[in-house]
Amino acid sequence: MRRINVIGTSGSGKSTFSRNLAAAFGVPHIEMDALFWKRNWGESTDDEFFAALETAITPPAWVLDGNYHRTVPIKWREADTLIWIDYSFLRTLVQAIRRAIKRCLSQEELWPGTGNTEKFRNTFLSRNSVVWWTIKTYHSNRERYLKIMADPAYAHLKFIQLRSPAEAKEFILQQQKIQAATISPASEQSGR
Repeated sequence: MRRINVIGTSGSGKSTFSRNLAAAFGVPHIEMDALFWKRNWGESTDDEFFAALETAITPPAWVLDGNYHRTVPIKWREADTLIWIDYSFLRTLVQAIRRAIKRCLSQEELWPGTGNTEKFRNTFLSRNSVVWWTIKTYHSNRERYLKIMADPAYAHLKFIQLRSPAEAKEFILQQQKIQAATISPASEQSGR
């Protein structure tokens, strides 16, 4: 696993998991939302977005978090592993709501330099609400990812499905152990 795309419905915890996994591997974490969103919630054109994505995935190893299905020809051409954060609908919805409330209250900037923050009205009372998006896309995303797992066109990708936060945490711990075991013998040899 050198080039990993973490996928899942909005609110599933992709970004948190991806940051932790990238740290475990010591590789860059790339957040697709950060590539897509401009100042004041402006959207990148596909040409801008695709170019930014192409540049972001040039390193030999990375953890990319995000769906953006229209980018599949770019990101999965380079990826070797897909990790699907596939928590239950209820857990995903609760996480999305919790995250939205926290962001509304804190007014934290979501992506550096954009000034984009979540506002209560847009987050809970808008057709473009991230909470509504989670509700609307959860089941269709599950169907899409189950089909992708069985599609021979994506046989070159290792597909890992994590169904609970405990599984996700254990997966990262395993990767940290593997990394430590891989680095340790090399360090001992170089010290001789």
